[in-house]
Amino acid sequence: MKSKANQSQGMLLFKLSLQQQSFAIGTLKVREIIPYMPTTQIPYSHHNVIGAITFRGLTVPVIDMAAAIGFRSIAPEEYNNCYLIVTDCLRTVVAFMVRSIEKIIDCDWRAIEPAPETAGHNIFVTGITRHEDNIVQLMDVELLLSKIYPQEASARFPILTDVEREKLKPLNILLVDDSTIARKQLSDALDSINIPYFVCKNGAEAIDLMRERAAEGNPIDILVSDIEMPGLDGYELAFEVQNDPLLSHAYRILHTSLSSEMSADRAHQVGAHEALTKFDATELVQAMLRGAEQLSAEAMKS
Repeated sequence: MKSKANQSQGMLLFKLSLQQQSFAIGTLKVREIIPYMPTTQIPYSHHNVIGAITFRGLTVPVIDMAAAIGFRSIAPEEYNNCYLIVTDCLRTVVAFMVRSIEKIIDCDWRAIEPAPETAGHNIFVTGITRHEDNIVQLMDVELLLSKIYPQEASARFPILTDVEREKLKPLNILLVDDSTIARKQLSDALDSINIPYFVCKNGAEAIDLMRERAAEGNPIDILVSDIEMPGLDGYELAFEVQNDPLLSHAYRILHTSLSSEMSADRAHQVGAHEALTKFDATELVQAMLRGAEQLSAEAMKS
């Protein structure tokens, strides 16, 4: 099956330093690319936020992306030669200042390799691919934003009753996300309410685990998967699960950092029961509870 994500998701290539190293961000996260605009200072803001611009009626913070990932900061005298990538991600509109924009390319998201394990857990790269013999590093925008805008505890930890907890506890729950920070958010949310789960870093790992569990007669009941992932993406994963009689029992929840109804529509087209904008722990657990109710109703019928 051709991924519905791949039909419209390209890759925007850009540079953060004077070297030839290329970085990328998925085009579904990008609202607009504009030349640098003068910024207004924001008191007490994060040191990588250089100020804010007014853009289409919104006040949008501008982040020096190079500094945010540990490169040399862009000097103020260089700002006028830079560009702003205005993004909509994690329910937040921000502009990332970059040194130069290269191009938008079509991308085979299956060909993106996960960042190597040896790179460590705190790198801001979620995948690596090649374009015209050059290595391109796909930015982990979720991790970057989480460092600049740490989440409030109320969004990180779900609120539920003891009765609701007991409905979820016996279920086999699988969490799938290629982003280190997203996996930690998901894990922390369920750990905080003592709900057991499995976790995978990509769709291929997830489908293998689901088939193993099904063969053992103990299948996954609730699948929570990111949409944008290297290799087998969330759309394809939901489609594969829906169309495999051994796996289709699972209640399928896709979640994405993209603030887009389009993503939700596609999620339903490929067989997901729900699509959420990540990350709000209580919203996620409420979706899981709806899954538990549906699974219970189906079990009573059979």
